[in-house]
Amino acid sequence: MNLMEKFPKLMDILLKYGHTLGYGVLTGLTAGGELIFSTTVFKCPCHPTWNLPYGLVFLLVPALALFLLGYWMSTRARLLMTGCCQRANSQGCCLWVNNQGCCTLCCQCCDNFLKMSTVSIVAPLTWVAVALLGGNYYECFASGIPYLARRICVRHTKNCSMILPELPCLRDKEPDLRGLLSKLQAQSQVAGWVLIAVVIILLMIISSWSTCQSPFSFMQLKFRDIYKEQELECFTNEAKRIATEMADMNVKCFFEDSHPGHRKLPTTKDWQQISQLYNFKSEKQYYTMLHKYVNEKKKSKYDLIEEEGSMETPIQAMGMKNIRAFPSGTMG
Repeated sequence: MNLMEKFPKLMDILLKYGHTLGYGVLTGLTAGGELIFSTTVFKCPCHPTWNLPYGLVFLLVPALALFLLGYWMSTRARLLMTGCCQRANSQGCCLWVNNQGCCTLCCQCCDNFLKMSTVSIVAPLTWVAVALLGGNYYECFASGIPYLARRICVRHTKNCSMILPELPCLRDKEPDLRGLLSKLQAQSQVAGWVLIAVVIILLMIISSWSTCQSPFSFMQLKFRDIYKEQELECFTNEAKRIATEMADMNVKCFFEDSHPGHRKLPTTKDWQQISQLYNFKSEKQYYTMLHKYVNEKKKSKYDLIEEEGSMETPIQAMGMKNIRAFPSGTMG
């Protein structure tokens, strides 16, 4: 099999596991970036006043930036944020805790926030853990903490506390003080390994709890994942087709000075409904908001027909039928 034959399969893998690979690459780049920063950019000032803020800035500010970047990369976050101000203005703010709908909304918001934070926090914790294992940042800011300096300088000379802030810069000039650096490095590496262990344990607990509380069985979860992939692919293809037809029609009308034909498109409310995050409920087995939108709209249509005396039977629509029913404004 040549490279051109393998390329489509490679693209399928990238599309299927794009988010997982993206976060994996981000984590790897985080570890590599920290090593580069600690060896080339980071220069401890070796000053009693500046050691602490300088070291903490290099340790925590990149971690905060990576945390925010993780939120920005999250599809869930973009779904929640896009148009949220308009929805808040039209629906009102959630302020009354005795409202059952409001409590449900608040619980869903907390659940979404925890899910996004769990994913977004991986890269910043990687930065902090690698930085602590390296020890450079910890040596710098710890040497600027008077209390810690007194603890480290026990059984050393009286001027040890005064020399300690300058210690990172005297690494090769004062061999007698290398024992103090070894203490700082040991503390940093222990903190790094403790952080790694705590994160792994918490992730295992959260993952196990999420799996145990899942409303899906194992095979149903696999079916849902397959359906979501196929629905997204069908939606993209159908949207491209309809957008191309509309663009072609509008361009021709512009050059020919004619009136365009009218095609029924989803309303803004329809778009908002399928753009929300969907929480699965066992009594209604819908797998996405689009699946729910099409079936409930179809159900309301057939209820109306039955009220008018029609005996038509509802048809279960999934996959491509759901996609076509949404943009065309018809029933699947």
